[in-house]
Amino acid sequence: MTAVLQQVQIDHTVVDLMIVDEYDRAPIGRPYLTIAIDVLSRCIPGFVVTLDPPSAVSVGLCLGRVCSDKSVWIDSLGLGADVRWPMAGKPHRLYIDNASEFKSEALQRGCEQHGIDLGYRPPGRPHYGGIVERIIGTVMTQVHELPGTTFSNPTQRGSYDSDSKAALTLRELERWLVLAVAAYHAEVHTGLRQSPAARWTSSTDADSALASSTVVDETAFLVDFLPVIRRRLTRTGFVIDHIQYFANALKPWIARRETLGQFVIRRDPRDLSRVWVLDPDSGGGYIEVPYRTMSHPAVTLWEHRAAVTRLREHGRAHIDEHALFSMIDKMREIATSAQKDTRRARRNRSRRAHLSSVVTSPNAMGPPELGPGTDDVSVPIFDDIEEW
Repeated sequence: MTAVLQQVQIDHTVVDLMIVDEYDRAPIGRPYLTIAIDVLSRCIPGFVVTLDPPSAVSVGLCLGRVCSDKSVWIDSLGLGADVRWPMAGKPHRLYIDNASEFKSEALQRGCEQHGIDLGYRPPGRPHYGGIVERIIGTVMTQVHELPGTTFSNPTQRGSYDSDSKAALTLRELERWLVLAVAAYHAEVHTGLRQSPAARWTSSTDADSALASSTVVDETAFLVDFLPVIRRRLTRTGFVIDHIQYFANALKPWIARRETLGQFVIRRDPRDLSRVWVLDPDSGGGYIEVPYRTMSHPAVTLWEHRAAVTRLREHGRAHIDEHALFSMIDKMREIATSAQKDTRRARRNRSRRAHLSSVVTSPNAMGPPELGPGTDDVSVPIFDDIEEW
């Protein structure tokens, strides 16, 4: 390696820690950590902790963190006065495992669009990912000092009650990890004989191209790594898993929809209130398209799937949008009003904590009304959605 970000390794792990929810501080389980490391400097340019298993989305979130300036994020955690984290920029080559989430169309298309070369660990050659695995081991060793740790195995844990000792929320764990990374960057690395931060600085002083590769809009960057869906455009927009999406920006395409074929659509499983549609004319930009019915609440994909399953159990052969959101409302009410909150309910509540209500644009106009002869056809649920 001759330059920072020439090769970045990325991998996932389950964190050896039981976390609690932010409401009643009751345990909700172990989160997942996706972490990246720069091979030359041994710096950690980004990580993300989530409650959902590793997926194309968590890879995209971590890459967004790697490529972006982290000052706003650090300020939001209340650590702006204590932490400086200048490591940012697009990797030249991303070195990853052969797991399915690393072979998704979402990741491959996103990396291609941003000029990131993908390299996979050869089967049966575990040492090829040794650097990121060692940093994961180092982080987990420190995690074992936190209240609520599960340690690495039952033998190490012994009689320690991880549930009763759990004290950190997901956000508090994230803050602790940021501080741990800052401390790691400042310590002398035995293999480098200098700190990772010093190696990064000495390697980037003359690299003016690094600043230009830093992502300014992290949200827009993430869109390029979200799971891919393909749908045809109807007179009233797109129908995705019983939910209609519409924006005025679609109108020029609606007029010639029969000649455009299927559109490439990106969707964030953590928030189904909007999708991003690839412009079929330019092939490079995305149009944000919200719910057709703006009063619907933002929901997660796991809520959507659970509601569909519940409706099927109730004998609903045909599921319409109104029934779907009514069921989601009922499920949320049950979870909120239950006398005894289960761990799964608390975990699901924490998963949707980031959702915010959709705000209608002042100049938003409604789509054309449905009428006789509509081509708003029913689409089988989850028929061509990339797994995440």
